[in-house]
Amino acid sequence: MENDVTSIILNDEDGNEVEFDVITKLDIEDKEYVIVVPKDDEETDEAIVLRIDKDKEGNDLLVTVEDDDEFAIVSEAYETLFGEDGELN
Repeated sequence: MENDVTSIILNDEDGNEVEFDVITKLDIEDKEYVIVVPKDDEETDEAIVLRIDKDKEGNDLLVTVEDDDEFAIVSEAYETLFGEDGELN
């Protein structure tokens, strides 16, 4: 069975392109979030939470969630849906 994981390419702080696998998309309190992990990094199991905002032209813009409370809300929603093992509940 083939894996239906969506990948996106983002630029890191040094301007290098890094490919990420999108684990899931969450809608929380009228905001949209994606959970991503580096595609080819077998050494880390650390996911990154990104909020989907819109720019002035209405295009999607991915923003790192830096607010601790907002991050906690998204993390809790993810764990409720997927559990600690990452499997859908």
